[in-house]
Amino acid sequence: MLHVVVTGRYAPDQLIAAADLVTEMTLIKHPYREQGIKAQPGVEF
Repeated sequence: MLHVVVTGRYAPDQLIAAADLVTEMTLIKHPYREQGIKAQPGVEF
């Protein structure tokens, strides 16, 4: 049994076709945009 998790944007069509599960997330609201909050070291990067 082996599980492979791949994250990121713009997955190639071949990867999507080979995968058992594909999820697309859509940003609705984020404090970076709404309040101008900067990314925090150790949290976001």
